[in-house]
Amino acid sequence: MCQVDEEYNGLLERQDPPGVSKKCVKCKEATGALVIRAGDTFCRGCFKEYFVHKFRAMLGKNRIIFPGEKVLLAVSGGPSSFSMLGQVQEGLSQNAHKKLRFTPGIVHIDEGGILGQAMETRQRTVTELQSVFKTTGLPYHIVPLEQVLTLPISVLEPSSSASDQPADSYKNAVDSFILTSLSRCLGPEQQADLSEHTGQGDESPLASLLVDQYHTDTLQKLFSSVKTQTAKEDLLHILRQHLLVHIARREGYSKVMLGENCTRLAVKLLANISLGRGAQLAVDTGFSDPRYGDITMVRPMRDYSAEEISLYNHMCNVPSVFMPSLDTKVVPEKASIQHLTESFVTNLQADFPSTVSTIYRTSEKLQTVRPSQNSSGMSTCNKCLFCMCTLDTTVEESSAFQAILISEQLSQRKAVGPEKTTGTATQSPGSTAAPANQEHCCSFGGQQGGGEVCGGAGGGRGCCSSFKAPDVTELKSLLCYSCQLTVKDMSSIEVLPKYILSEAQKKKRRSQMRDEISEFLLDDDED
Repeated sequence: MCQVDEEYNGLLERQDPPGVSKKCVKCKEATGALVIRAGDTFCRGCFKEYFVHKFRAMLGKNRIIFPGEKVLLAVSGGPSSFSMLGQVQEGLSQNAHKKLRFTPGIVHIDEGGILGQAMETRQRTVTELQSVFKTTGLPYHIVPLEQVLTLPISVLEPSSSASDQPADSYKNAVDSFILTSLSRCLGPEQQADLSEHTGQGDESPLASLLVDQYHTDTLQKLFSSVKTQTAKEDLLHILRQHLLVHIARREGYSKVMLGENCTRLAVKLLANISLGRGAQLAVDTGFSDPRYGDITMVRPMRDYSAEEISLYNHMCNVPSVFMPSLDTKVVPEKASIQHLTESFVTNLQADFPSTVSTIYRTSEKLQTVRPSQNSSGMSTCNKCLFCMCTLDTTVEESSAFQAILISEQLSQRKAVGPEKTTGTATQSPGSTAAPANQEHCCSFGGQQGGGEVCGGAGGGRGCCSSFKAPDVTELKSLLCYSCQLTVKDMSSIEVLPKYILSEAQKKKRRSQMRDEISEFLLDDDED
């Protein structure tokens, strides 16, 4: 039986800590300059080569970004996104071993409006970012988060997916790119094309952040209506994604690169499970995210840990511009599920260095079931109105989700009493009862009551169904389970951006129309 005072006890506890005095594990010649993992000592040259090779290998292995394709780099200002920008710059240089063959651009979303920052502070940060972006020679776009309030409804409309291309399309794109490059070398168009790709964005920081104070107040009112910090951070992520997709479509980009690293994705995986996003883990943490169809989100930094990125940025003098945001400001550890999960993972990583890599490798094994398609090739699945993922609420009656709905309905049921005629009685989730002004609404029978039309038409605003916001029950029926929890934490849904409410109203009208003509429709399996 083992004893505490045995002679071999000290030998078991004595370990040689990794140090930089050892030789590099790769070249076996130079003295180690840094330690990235237990026992992995690298010199400066080998570490830089290792860091660059991992980025190129990630892009080359997946073959999602085609030669000549326009790719938008989402730079938040942090170490990971700026490291991604530095890798793209180095890959585009003339002396690069495996030169990148896509056309990049930069986008930054200023989120100072939701924090109540003064415009002078926001302009100063934008000026600092512009000085860094100009040195890259790439076109850049700096947009405020307030622009999400004016997005068109087309952001939420499904479109054809770029992932449905044939298997040999990548090889054909490479051949076409080589032929195009050879033809440009023979003519003066090469210089003109180069100047077009390296043109600058808006030179004036004032023009980049020209926002209306009304939009800033509306955005602050939107986030003030959210009760919990967890729902605020989730809503911010959704709106940020919508704005990135809109900018990419407007500027002609087909891919968006995100700077999410391995540590961030490990935290995101556990946090999303706690938030009820288990069905969307594959697209939320995978290398590619094709949920938006024609715009694909790409995460080329997902193999790097936060420690590796910090060491590389310090060694290669990669700049970074830190700016406070809703999900980075100092808050108590238990303020949100996201912050609590991050604290749990980072503290566990300090004692057990394999924590992040174990969680991350688990996310690599997740896959999403491909949605079924009809004869025309279009997807037949419904998508969440917020996160644009496949709805996970269309399940059988014996599921846990249906049990939660029944429990909520029973807890919210009021005592039986005389019916009120105020038009605000509780409606069932699938009811289509008329609003309070039913006798004047053209959507419920057209002209009624002596030829009068709906009250909205008299004021020049059209039918009331075109501007009446849906109620909470109608909106939640269009959302996945996690987004329903976000809406549940909002005091009012009328403060949501207009493009979301308009899309919800359009889907509501389509559902009502489908119910009216349901007896004349054929099932998908019928001839």
